[in-house]
Amino acid sequence: METLMAILIGVLFTVGVYLLLSKNFLRIILGTSILAHGTHLLIITMGGLKKGMPPIISGKNVAYTDPLPQALILTAIVINFAVTALFLVLAYRSYQELGTDNIEKIRSIADE
Repeated sequence: METLMAILIGVLFTVGVYLLLSKNFLRIILGTSILAHGTHLLIITMGGLKKGMPPIISGKNVAYTDPLPQALILTAIVINFAVTALFLVLAYRSYQELGTDNIEKIRSIADE
């Protein structure tokens, strides 16, 4: 299972970096979001893919699943959605002001 997750993480990182290197705002925003999801999967995989055990230590069960990676991922997902929403609003506002979402054209407008 860890091998499949490693391949999926690699694919997500590859797609995210490819989108980050483009010149379009929306592609860059999608790239950051995909990179964040790849990071979430990486943290979950590094925490250990266990199933069937409760995240609470009780008197009977000595074995338990570590809840820390899941708590970190839930926090990171919320932060990722907030940052993505902020980036989308900023991209929309810059498109309204400048009339383009191409970074090269925005740089040429700023130089004039």
